[in-house]
Amino acid sequence: MCTAPADGLLLLHEAREFADALLGDVLQLPVAKGLDVGTAAGMERAVALLAARLRRAVGRADVDAMRETVAVLDVDWRTTMATQRRRLVAQSLEVAGRQTAVIPSRTQAPLDDAAEEVVASTRSHARREQGVALAARFNAVDRRVPQHIVRTQGNFVRNEYGRRLDAFGEEARRLVAEGLQAGLGRSDIAASLERAARGALIGRAPFYWETVAASFIGQGRSFTQVSSYAEAGIRHYRIEAVLDEATTQVCRFLHGKTFAVADALQRFERLESLGRPEDVKQEMPWVRERLDADTGRALLYVNRGGQETRLAEVLRSASGTRDDVGEFRSLASDSQIAEVGVGFPPYHGLCRTTTLAIV
Repeated sequence: MCTAPADGLLLLHEAREFADALLGDVLQLPVAKGLDVGTAAGMERAVALLAARLRRAVGRADVDAMRETVAVLDVDWRTTMATQRRRLVAQSLEVAGRQTAVIPSRTQAPLDDAAEEVVASTRSHARREQGVALAARFNAVDRRVPQHIVRTQGNFVRNEYGRRLDAFGEEARRLVAEGLQAGLGRSDIAASLERAARGALIGRAPFYWETVAASFIGQGRSFTQVSSYAEAGIRHYRIEAVLDEATTQVCRFLHGKTFAVADALQRFERLESLGRPEDVKQEMPWVRERLDADTGRALLYVNRGGQETRLAEVLRSASGTRDDVGEFRSLASDSQIAEVGVGFPPYHGLCRTTTLAIV
């Protein structure tokens, strides 16, 4: 349920997206590009399509930021004083910040369009495939979902680029200090700074927008499903993982667990009131995995406010297999799992897990 698309599949998606753009923009032919998030295959295609839209919207802002940053730092550092070096690094971050500041606003339009499509597709699938009794129009919560996920995702993108610049600033200061201490010349220090800037601003880019798209669509789908269940008078739902070779331990463990619709709606209400990415992460944390130092077994856990809550211990891993969840020792009840914010997907980056109504 939760993995990056294969390179070949991603290439196919992007080629199709390019062809769609060519037909629609250049040849002026009508092309339907709605997102279908009801199935695993539809979810993967929807993620690839949205990621491609986001990359096109952002353009080369991160590349321009890298180039202008490197230009500011291409000086003879041996002739500078400590205060000048600090000023130059700060100036490079200001230049990069101006370039990357446009990125969140450029994602607004494709996210707005996708949000409406995700809600419509989710309702359609719930009505058609799950037999959930829904009206033709969006309900009140459905209308709030797009606003929430677009605003939240914009904040996450803004926060991500801020973290990248902060990390690059620290790395740049270290590289300059170490380069001078080692007696490196201008070209050598400039080359190391360029590599660092490229890694911070461009190196993470290839699959960054896939992660953004998957999280965005996954949240929109889950919120709309919960809204649909409430509208139809359904009280509980269960987690449905895609049990294939790519499924994570996290989703295998959560597969089949049941949660209350009312609790999920209350969590959406709390999430909707939050603005800071850090607060959203606390309210709806991703599930992590690590090895237990004592047993050597994998542990599934969440971290909220520096406090770790263990969810399960992996007794037998089924990673890399189909139609097998593996074996786990639960360390938290379903209600405790819901309390720590793991009542509905996404549970991690590129998560494909969904929910099914219990009727």
